[in-house]
Amino acid sequence: MRSRLDDIDLAILRELQANGRMTNVELASRVGISPPPCLRRVRALEEAGLITGYRAQLDERKLGLEVVCFAFVHLASQAEADLAAFQDHIRVWPAVRECWKLSGDIDFMLKCVAPDLKAFQDFVGELTALPNVRNVRTALAFDRVKDEPIVPFG
Repeated sequence: MRSRLDDIDLAILRELQANGRMTNVELASRVGISPPPCLRRVRALEEAGLITGYRAQLDERKLGLEVVCFAFVHLASQAEADLAAFQDHIRVWPAVRECWKLSGDIDFMLKCVAPDLKAFQDFVGELTALPNVRNVRTALAFDRVKDEPIVPFG
């Protein structure tokens, strides 16, 4: 797909990553084209799945979610049905903000938030009690060193 993107498409992606709230008129001005073709290009990039969404980035701690932790989950079985069942549980859990399926000794890594340590302990208890969970290791996050949501390209 990357080979089909021209310099203007790449410029649009860079600009929207830096500021997804800018107007189409401003975006068009920044990439050097008029607004109608700019809007068509943005729509094409969305339809191609290169732009997957727009959202505000929020500070979870300022919203009362004081505990940020990572949970490393090892399942008893890695059969497709067991993996799918675990993923179905995780998808509906609001405390789980990210879930990554991994290779190696750990099957899943979860980034989770909780308002306090008691809620975090309750979450770990529920996670450990899920069917097929062999063990869970957790690590509390002290500080965010880097959080770069921008995809590095070109």
